[in-house]
Order: sequence, then structure tokens, then C-alpha cells
Amino acid sequence: MPNPVRGILFDKDGTLVDYEATWAPINIKAAAFAAAGDQTLARHLLQLGGHDLSTGRIKGGSLLAAGNTIEIADAWVEAGAPHKVARLTRELDRIFTGGASAAVAVPGVVPLFNALERAGIRTGVATSDSVGGARVTLDTIGLKGKAGFVAGYDSGHGVKPEPGMADAFAAASNLPLTDLVMVGDNLHDIRMGIAAGYSLCIGVLTGTGTRAELSAEAHHVLADVTELPALLRQLDRWPSEP
Repeated sequence: MPNPVRGILFDKDGTLVDYEATWAPINIKAAAFAAAGDQTLARHLLQLGGHDLSTGRIKGGSLLAAGNTIEIADAWVEAGAPHKVARLTRELDRIFTGGASAAVAVPGVVPLFNALERAGIRTGVATSDSVGGARVTLDTIGLKGKAGFVAGYDSGHGVKPEPGMADAFAAASNLPLTDLVMVGDNLHDIRMGIAAGYSLCIGVLTGTGTRAELSAEAHHVLADVTELPALLRQLDRWPSEP
């Protein structure tokens, strides 16, 4: 019999948060700052980041979809943004954290976390955002204090798709890998979970990854995170009810 799931590590943006509703306006503001008022350059930076201004879509696996703030700042400075990388990184983190207060949740995430808590499943969040931005976002969408583990690119565990944040969640939870699940909207998330040895790596379609992209590497692909309990019951991985 497979072990029941005892811990789930979630990506944040595109998984718990509706990616485009939340991040499209933030990306535009960030690019405008980075371009120092040069609208042509700002459009170029957004295009470089994978943000299609004509549709508002952000390409899966792109710089803005999967990169961390340092990677974005470095690429934008190389593309002509008139800043030092360190300063632009600080300012982008400020913009990203400020924008998190307007985050739009994927419908049903609060009842989901309540159900996971009742089932004794530990939860964590691993994001390419800063840990400060992650905490503001979680507070905004009603998950304040709900995730026992929160890590960002600046937490000292490395960056996606490296396994460091997933390893840190396993260590913090004191759970074997056979009991752990990774959930994300991007191949960076799936690859992180696989590299860490998690028993299940599940993709969701509320972010930038497509079903075709995610199905190539994820064990399962769901419409959104609220389908998790049904999937785990179907797989006989949901903990026994008291």
C-alpha cells in the first residue's frame, strides 16, 4: 500500500495565486521602473521576460514566469535597463512585495488548506519570489499562518529547479520523501520536486504552464489545487479520517 501523504509543498504564483490577474500589472510596473520611463525599452523588457502585451499572457518557463528577482534584474540590465543589478534587484523586490497586497487567490484555496489541516497534512510554500513577498501574498489571500514553511529565492536554500527548497521543507517537516508531494504550475516546480525525490509531483493549470508542457514531466495535471483531495483519495494517498 502507498504511504498516505503527510506533507505538500506548493508553489505560490500560478498555483495558489491566479498568475496573470495578480502579476500582469506588477510586471508592467516593474518594467516601467527598470526602463526609467523609456516606453520602448519597457516593452522590450516585458517581451524579454515572456510577457505578451497584446494578450496579457506570460509564457511558461519564461524569465517572468519562473525566474527570481536577481535573474530578472540581471537580464534586464544586460538588455539596457540603466541600473546596477543590485539596486534594480532591491527595487524590483520592493515593487513585487508591494503588488502582493493585491494578489488574487485561486478560488477555493482557503477551504483546501483547512481540509489539509484537518487531515493532518503539513503544508509549505516555495517560490521564486522573495520570502517577504510570499508572506504578504499569503496574508492577502487568507492563508496567514496556514503554511508551516515558507521559502523564497532569498531564503538560502537555492533557487528552482534546484532541490534546495524542497529538501528544506522535507527537513523542516521531518517527513520521509515517500510522504511528500510537490504542486506547481511550472516545469521549474515539477523538476524541483523530482530532483528532491518527492513521491508525487503534480501540475496545475492556473498559471503559465500548459497541459502539454506539464504532462511531459508531472505525474498528474489538475485544473487547479482544489482537485488535490479527490486525486489523493483516488490514489489511496489521503490520510485515514479519524
